[in-house]
Amino acid sequence: MAKKHKGDGHQTETPDVSHIRNVEVTHEKSDVSVRGVLTFVVVLTIATIAIAIGIWILFGYFNRQEAKAPRPGPMALSQEERLPPEPRLQAAPGFSITTEDGQTRNLEKAAPQTEYRILRQQWEENLKTGLKDQSGNVVGMPIDQAIDKVVSGEGLPSRVKGGAPGKLQDYAISMPTGPSSGRETEKRLQ
Repeated sequence: MAKKHKGDGHQTETPDVSHIRNVEVTHEKSDVSVRGVLTFVVVLTIATIAIAIGIWILFGYFNRQEAKAPRPGPMALSQEERLPPEPRLQAAPGFSITTEDGQTRNLEKAAPQTEYRILRQQWEENLKTGLKDQSGNVVGMPIDQAIDKVVSGEGLPSRVKGGAPGKLQDYAISMPTGPSSGRETEKRLQ
């Protein structure tokens, strides 16, 4: 059926082309098999699950084999004997410190600042409770007591020279100072 256009007196007819087909552009059922794609996806999923289960069983087997492994002989070096001698690097295997109270703190996987924090904590405790020797006896007084003793007028203990009790001995020596090129001296303790 052709359409006729009337306008300026010119007539054109459009021919019927519904019977013409381009074989190369049409869909062929043999191009993509939906059933084949779905079969591939199902087989791939089953294979993935089977491989995951197989690996899980394999690692279980390896763990059981490791648990049954023979222990090292009596002549083998222990873990601590294999470490390099002291001093060791911070955060390295075997790095530890021994505090003043005799406790050993393992710091091999700790941050480098941990050693300073432990030392600072010991210093703070020494200031508050007094310095202690290895047996735990207090050999120095806490800083608050020392300040109170100095402020109260008792003064600090010192050595006495000769027979004059209460008289302080001057243990300092005269040393030339660097900035004065040796022309002036200052007193320094020996």
